Amino acid sequence: MQPRSPDPTTVTPELLRRWPLPEPTGDKNARGSILVIGGSTETLGAVLLAAEAAMRAGAGKLQVATVATMAPHVATALPEALVRALPQTDGGAIAPEAADVVRDLAEAADAVLIGPGMGDKAATQGFGERLLPHLRGPLALDALGLAVVTADEGCVHHLEGRVVLTPNPTEAAYSLHVPEDQVDADPAAAAADLAGRTRAVVGLGGATSWIATPEGALWRDESGNAGLGVSGSGDVRAGITGGLLARGAEPAQAAVWAAWTHGRTGERLASSVGRSGYLARELPGEVPRALAEVAN
Repeated sequence: MQPRSPDPTTVTPELLRRWPLPEPTGDKNARGSILVIGGSTETLGAVLLAAEAAMRAGAGKLQVATVATMAPHVATALPEALVRALPQTDGGAIAPEAADVVRDLAEAADAVLIGPGMGDKAATQGFGERLLPHLRGPLALDALGLAVVTADEGCVHHLEGRVVLTPNPTEAAYSLHVPEDQVDADPAAAAADLAGRTRAVVGLGGATSWIATPEGALWRDESGNAGLGVSGSGDVRAGITGGLLARGAEPAQAAVWAAWTHGRTGERLASSVGRSGYLARELPGEVPRALAEVAN
């Protein structure tokens, strides 16, 4: 892996105030559309968490694509969303041929998030290989959505940097084809290496988050607390990233702001609920308040 940058920039509210997000204005179309692709018959909650977080982060128009048998449940749980039912495998995962069914929505969306709750690595990789060549970004890849990057680190080069990858340390190790303890030993270097190989912004989660760009910029974010280490938390962070991309943030800006905002939602819940025991489903509701803290 590449050596760690000697001078990472620490993310603070002051830094964010000097780097303001595009201000949401106008109707839902002017505020940006986000397409969230994910879920399976066993992990529908992940796509619900990501989709709500995307809207809480400021996206104006929500579209969700998930397996056909679960699509009615998504439509009920997310009345704000247009829901596209996708072909699924016998095991209940999104099938590779679903890429052809969702392509029109993906090409028209202001940002696309792929990965939360997706199951079946081979099927997900096949789905990405069929869909990604048609996209022009912005794009966020999370969780098993990174399978296509693991198989081919050049698969998003054509997007010319309009991509954010949001792996956890385990997923980063898979994508880099290195042992996880190597990522744990130097997560900054891992983020920088993956960013360089893929030519994408990388937001590597963990107790400390590292955000790296292909050009060599590096940020360190220490917001949050141990309570964020709970099922679904990473899906919320991915959704925040996608929502910020949809409202017009540049990839590095979206990744940096998402890391801090996700951490701050955990801090807010720690003060009202407790340092542990709060749930990922409680995080999206804190996103607008966390963003407002920086704006004020």
